[in-house]
Order: sequence, then structure tokens, then C-alpha cells
Amino acid sequence: MRILHLDMDAFFAAIEQRDRPEWRGRPVVVGGDRGGRGVVSAASYEARRFGVHSAMPIAQARRLCPPAVFVPVDVPRYREVSRRFLAILRRWTPIIEPLSLDEAFLDLGPGGDGPQAATALKRAIVSELSLTASVGVACNKFLAKLASDLEKPDGLVVIPGDRGREFIASLPVRKVWGIGPRGEAYLHDRGIYRIGDLARVDPDILRPGFGRRSLEIVQLARGIDHRPVEPAQPARSLSEEVTFAADTRDRDALLAVVEQFARSLEERLRESGLKARTVTVKLRLADFTTLTRSRTSAVPILSAAQIAGLGQDLVGQVALGGRRVRLVGLRVSGLVSQGAPEQLTFSFDPALAGDERGIPTMHAEYKRKMQSLPFLWQGRSGR
Repeated sequence: MRILHLDMDAFFAAIEQRDRPEWRGRPVVVGGDRGGRGVVSAASYEARRFGVHSAMPIAQARRLCPPAVFVPVDVPRYREVSRRFLAILRRWTPIIEPLSLDEAFLDLGPGGDGPQAATALKRAIVSELSLTASVGVACNKFLAKLASDLEKPDGLVVIPGDRGREFIASLPVRKVWGIGPRGEAYLHDRGIYRIGDLARVDPDILRPGFGRRSLEIVQLARGIDHRPVEPAQPARSLSEEVTFAADTRDRDALLAVVEQFARSLEERLRESGLKARTVTVKLRLADFTTLTRSRTSAVPILSAAQIAGLGQDLVGQVALGGRRVRLVGLRVSGLVSQGAPEQLTFSFDPALAGDERGIPTMHAEYKRKMQSLPFLWQGRSGR
């Protein structure tokens, strides 16, 4: 049991509660901007009891939880706490795979004592950061991540190396990576409700619903995961994506999401000292067909205006034909140092007027659409 998955509990919201004692025990929601737009980035456990969750529109969160404290995202502060969090982990092993600011895998190596390390790490995080983390200990990444989620907050779950399949058999199939609401419904229609049921299925039977992933999904259900813990490498790309709670064919809504993601990607590029040559848009349709469109600039770009202009133009090139979209993603790649030559001129949709920094503000109709869209899940990656 050498693999650990550590996940900080309600990270952004917990930092706000730690630094503002008067907010402890109160529902706290982090997200949006000072104008009240955008989506929830994190919700304290007190807010979650009202039904508030990440990627939910701020307006909906306010309706669900009127007594909550709403706080704008403070990325520099959270990033500094994340740096200290990772420094604690490095005392135990150099083999660390960060997944985001607040979670990571660790490989302790042959002979590593997972339960002992997990206990010591939790103690150090409380002592040095005044925060809590939930930890899963197992023989592979899938089981460790699943375990860390079973007793949140402040949990510690150990899955014995020879009992992985037995340990997870009674859990719902939704706990398996790659199974979302539609995948869950597909399995339920076939009488497959628990991971143990899924583990006994012939992968070929699932190919109509999961395609090439059917074998991987069944192997995970059997507790099999051969992926190594991979220490962080210099990012080859940065991306943002969101899954809508209800599939949409509203193109204005898609453009609004791309514009929001462009702002986030500009911030991440600036923090990393990078610019990008290629912008890619990903649209996943209601039938799980995935469409991608890319464009490469002659010189590296950085600003949200440039990224959004390319991304929105790419969305416009996709002929949806009335089909609904369930996920939209935006990725920048071909990353180079900011010392590389910068794009000097760029044309973009004249319907977007620039703000005082030259970044286009969201069209009023885009704003309205964005605020009305519920999200199931929002994620980001850097690889």
C-alpha cells in the first residue's frame, strides 16, 4: 500500500474560514467576481448542506443559500498555501503527481508504509496550515483516489492491497472514473448498479455505450490500475472545460463559456511566464461524439482577447445542425516563454467591446446566457 491520494477539504473556502474566524461554522461560497457573475469555485461544507456545489452559477447558489458569505476567488493566496502543502508532501517522497492546487498522488516506493505516512501528513497539514485533508491509501491510483473521497472531510481510508476488489464492490458504479450521468443510466438500464456488478461484466458487452473505454472501466471495477504516479513535468498545454447539467444548442452560451475560459487561461499563462501558439476548442455532443477544432498563430499569443477571438471563431466553424452540446473545452498549447515575439495585431468579433485593459467584455446576451446555465462539473488541466 504505497500509493496515497491527498485531497484538501473544501480548499478555497477552508482558507477563507481559517483567515476570517468570524466565518467559521458559516456557509462560505468562493467564486464569481465582484459583480456577482460566474460560477462557484468552492463551497464550504456548511454551504454544501444547502445544495451548493462547485461549477454552479453564483446566482443559483445565492438562491439556495441566502445566508452564505460570498467571496471572490483569490488565486495568489490559494497558490501560496498550495506551495506549502506540496512542500509538506515532498518530505516523504519526490514521486508526487499534483492534480490541482489542492490534491496530489504520492508514491512512497517499495516498502513504503502508507498508513503511517498518511497519519503523519494529516498531522503536519493541520499543524502547519491549520487546514484538513482527506487521504486514501491503496496499491494503485484509482483505489487511492476513491478511498480519499469516502470519509470527507478529514478522512483517512486504507484499502488493503489484497482486498481492493472486495472493498469497492458495494459502491455505486458512478464512483468509477469515466462514468458520468449518461454512463450511469446506460449501466442501470442493463441492471448494473454496483461496482461489483460491473466487475463481472464482459467488456465487449459495454462497447456500444463506452467504446474503447469499456475494457478500462471494467478493469477499474476489478480494482486494476497500472498507471504510475508521474511527477509533474513542464506543461505542454493548459485547458479549461465544463459539462453542462442540461445539454444545450445555444451557440451564444458556448461563446460565453469560451470567453470566460480565455480570461482564466490568460491568467494561468501569465503566472507560468508562458505564451501559446495554438488554440483548440472541444465540443462533446449529447451522443458523446467529440469534435475539436484548432488554429495555430504565426507568433505566440497571450491575451484573453486573442485567445477568445480564436476560440470563438473555432466554435463558429462547427456545424452543429441542431445537435445539443454537453461539454465545451478550451485549450492552449505550443507553449513558449513570454520572451518570444508577441502577436501585434489581431481581429476579433466587433460585437465585443474592450474594457480598460483592452480585454473584450462579454456581450450582454452572452452574460445572460452564462448566468442561466447550470453546470455539472468544471475542470482545468495543465500537462
